[in-house]
Formats: sequence, C-alpha cells, structure tokens
Amino acid sequence: MKLYSLSVLYKGDNKVSLLKSAYDVSSFSFFQRSSIQEFMAFTSQLIVERSDKGSRSSVKEQEYLCHVYVRNDSLAGVVIADNEYPPRVCFTLLEKVLEEFSTQVDRIDWPSGSPATIQYNALDSYLSKYQNPRDADPMSKVQAELDETKIILHNTMESLLQRGEKLDDLVSKSEVLGTQSKAFYKTARKQNSCCGIM
Repeated sequence: MKLYSLSVLYKGDNKVSLLKSAYDVSSFSFFQRSSIQEFMAFTSQLIVERSDKGSRSSVKEQEYLCHVYVRNDSLAGVVIADNEYPPRVCFTLLEKVLEEFSTQVDRIDWPSGSPATIQYNALDSYLSKYQNPRDADPMSKVQAELDETKIILHNTMESLLQRGEKLDDLVSKSEVLGTQSKAFYKTARKQNSCCGIM
C-alpha cells in the first residue's frame, strides 16, 4: 500500500489550476522521477477538469487509483495511490486536507494561485503520515485489530477441534479398555473362584 501523490487544485470555469502538491516517487528509478511527477500533475488536473463540483470518484489508471474530491466551492483534491490502498482512507485524507487548506489559505487566492505563491506546507507531512493507513486512520487500525483477532480466534477454534478429536479418540479407547477390563475382571474372578474351592 502506497501513496504517490497528494494535490490541491482549483477548478475554475475555463481551466484547472494546481495550487499545491506533494509527491513520493522514491520507489521509481531516479531518471524517471521527474517524468512521473509531471504525469501525476497532468493526470490530477485532467481528472479534476472532468469531474463535477460536489463529487467524489476514483479512476483506475493501470495499477494505480486516482481518487478525486471536488467541493462545491471549486476546491479540489487528488490522491494517487496503488490498488491496495483503501479508498475510504484516501477520501478521509482529502476531506481533511481540503478543510485545513480552506481555513489557512484565503479564498481570493485560489483562482490565481500557484505552487510558488500558495503558503501551505502540510501536504508533505500528510503524505508521509498516511503511507501506512493503519497508523493514520483510526478506522483502519480498528479493522486491522479485528482481522488479527479473527485470525487468532480461528486458530483457537482449530486447536479446540483438534483437542476434541483427540478427546473422542481417548473416549473410544476408554470404552474399549472398559470392555477389556470387564472381561479381565470376569476371567480373574473365575480363576480366583477356582482356586478358592481347593
């Protein structure tokens, strides 16, 4: 599970402006990083341009998922992640980032803003914090703990069933032993009664 890009954009009437972005392209070849970063910026702008205001959606591009949230006030956010990353966590991150961005950056700066002019530096920390969704999102952490508990419970049930099978074997053996010991007791009594007459 990995996040590659987190971007804040403004959807104007005629064009989409990139306001701020953060990238983690460390898993790619050094020589490909700038091209991949440019492609992610282009894809983010294109997805926001084609999305309606007040909408959330996910777009699959090869082995990546682009999650976009365009608010009614034209502020938009895009997260690019791999297929394994939970979409719910992406949308939670986008909502949190856009809300914080809208309180820290004046709305009049959005239409004319650019990455150089916008003073908002939290994207890099959010991108690194949310790399592991279990640590960043309480619901994912609870879900992971539930999954672990389920596995432990399943293993416990299997071991109980194995013990139950072993107990069944012991009971059946004790029944056989019970029958054999009754026969031994009768035989011993006969032998002893024979000797008592003498």
